[in-house]
Parts: sequence; structure tokens; C-alpha cells
Amino acid sequence: MSIHNNDSSKEPSIHTDFTNNMTYGEYLALDRLLSSQKRLSGHHDEMLFIIIHQVSELWMKLIIHEMQGAISAIQKDELQPAFKMLARVSKIQTQIIQAWDVLSTMTPSEYMEFREKLGQASGFQSYQYRQIEFLLGYKTPHILTIYQKDSELHAILEKAYRAPSIYDAAIEALARAGFPIDPDLLRRDYSITYTGNPTVEAAWLSVYKDVKTYWDLYQLAEKLIDIEDWLQQWRFRHMKTVERIIGFKMGTGGSSGVQYLKKVLDHRFFPELWDLRTKL
Repeated sequence: MSIHNNDSSKEPSIHTDFTNNMTYGEYLALDRLLSSQKRLSGHHDEMLFIIIHQVSELWMKLIIHEMQGAISAIQKDELQPAFKMLARVSKIQTQIIQAWDVLSTMTPSEYMEFREKLGQASGFQSYQYRQIEFLLGYKTPHILTIYQKDSELHAILEKAYRAPSIYDAAIEALARAGFPIDPDLLRRDYSITYTGNPTVEAAWLSVYKDVKTYWDLYQLAEKLIDIEDWLQQWRFRHMKTVERIIGFKMGTGGSSGVQYLKKVLDHRFFPELWDLRTKL
């Protein structure tokens, strides 16, 4: 299966029917999965470093799968299935957050024993994390330039970059429910990061002031808040783990490390959903 393909319907089948005596290991392709931890140093803790990041990437693959499904469901006004998918995303996020607690058992001295072996490899290059940001509506064009040399990856990211985010889908759901959303907003360029609109704020305020009438939209809003809340907690734990292990050194790959991670904590994906809490 291609690691670049998040659409499982397009993945070539490697499975056969269980009646043909397929084993657990064969079904999960454990021979490939468990042989994918290639240490570049002889240090004991490099195994921890590799596995934590590989597990996180697997969880992110599932987040992308669920987010894409939720966007499709919202666009069809099938909100109940979307709620199930978004609730699952929040549960996955708790698992990724807890992974930082495991990684933080590694001390600065231990990390320095193999850090130079990483070369220019950096977590900032995680294309799945960037795809999640795009799905949430944070569209940063310079990210695409990082993957220009890999045409397959670039195509996947550019598609996500130009597609409506989950918040775009939610705003369009507000419009279909009869709220007077700015028409220009409904035909906007999805590749531009959304920054807020008074008509969207007014619509969400109406939803929160009449929960009984707009219960489904209210639930949708709260599911989105859950996801952003957990993502910011993940970002905070990431930042504190990096600070704990390497302080304020530059990250591998030339990233600014802790300074960058602190900066992104101020970004909000769904601004009106946070602002209305002050205005209710």
C-alpha cells in the first residue's frame, strides 16, 4: 500500500478471505510494520524516538480519513454520521497527546547521543500534519514548496490546500439552514486561510441562543471546538517536550523549534466559535 494514499478505496488489496487461513500477522502486514524501525545509531533510545513518531503518523492517517469523511457528510447535511467521525478524531487526539509523555522520558543527554544522525529530517516535514492543518482551514502556501520535489505528495497536499476545510463545510451548512451568510464567503477561494466574517458570527450566536431549534448545528459547533481544543493541547505538549529536551536550540532541518511552536499556539481555526463565548 502506498503511504501517500489516504483514500483506502484506492489502495490495492493485500488481504484474502479469512477462510483461506489468513493469519493475524498477515492481515496487519506485521512483517513490514515491525521491520520499519531502522536505527541509524547504536543508542538504545533511538528506538523510542522512531516508534513514537511512526505511531503518531498512523494516528494522523486515521484523523485524515475521519476528517475527510466528516466533511463529505456535512456537505450532504448528514450531520449525525459526521458527529461520530469527529468524536473519534477527538479520541485519537488524546492518544497523540499522551505520546509526548512517553517521549519526554528521554533526557537531553540521551537525545544528543543520536540527534546528529537525523540530518535534515524534522517533524516539521510531516506532510500528514500539514494535510490536517489544511483540512482544518489553516492554508499556508509556503508549505507546498517543501514538497515540490515529490510530485505525488505535492499533488495530495495541493488538492487539500484548494479544497474546502471542515469549517467551510460548516459555514455552508449554516447557509443551507437559512442563515444570511455573506454570499462572497460562500464562493471564496478556499486556498486562503479563513479569518472571520460578521455574518458567520451572527449565525453561530443565533444557534447558541436557541439551542433547541438548532440542536444539530450546535452539536457540530461543539465538535469543532473539541477538535481545536485538543489540537492546541497537542501543540502545547509538543512545544514543552521540545523545550524539555533541546531547550531553545534550532530544530533539525533548520526549523526555529520552540519559538515556532509557541507562535502557532496563538492561531485559531474557528474564530467565531471562540469569540461568541464572550458575547453570549
